Amino acid sequence: MRFSTLRILLWAAALTASAAFAVANWPSRTPSQPTEMAFVPKFALADAAGGTRKSEEFRGKFQLVFFGFTNCPDVCPTTLSEVAQVMEGLGSDAESVQPIFISVDPERDRRLGLAEYTNAFHPSIIGLAGSEAETEAVARSFKVYFMRNDDKTVPGGYSMSHSPALYLIGPDGDWLRQFSYGTPAAEILADLQSRL
Repeated sequence: MRFSTLRILLWAAALTASAAFAVANWPSRTPSQPTEMAFVPKFALADAAGGTRKSEEFRGKFQLVFFGFTNCPDVCPTTLSEVAQVMEGLGSDAESVQPIFISVDPERDRRLGLAEYTNAFHPSIIGLAGSEAETEAVARSFKVYFMRNDDKTVPGGYSMSHSPALYLIGPDGDWLRQFSYGTPAAEILADLQSRL
């Protein structure tokens, strides 16, 4: 009985010491520090006119980048509607922000009319659609996920699953943050206005 009690006390002391060591050596983080390491995502993709648009061309501007597809029933139109509200809310500062829609279903989206789709939300949104290999490379660069899902109940017999976040890229090309799906336009607008 005495040996069991001693063992419990020793384990408790060891756990307490480990916890104290972890707390003492935990890196300090101020609220202004990002929770993830910044990185520089890149793209080189065709726009609706067939010209290649590269990430470097937008240096000096903030970029709001969203990955999606034109047949998306909910996430894509909701997010692009919020982006449109943000662009309207920026007023004259809108010239400092470039919204970009990158297709994860490029072949079908080019056929359906990518420019018509993005213009329906806001004329400043640039739609980009590359080859399959280019799309995969851009997704890796932004650290986003997408996948084709066969489904005979939807138009075309398939849908796409993809990361639903809206990505904010800084004027120097660095990733600044991402807004989760459903973030109100007012919150995105306030964040951008605080940076402009």
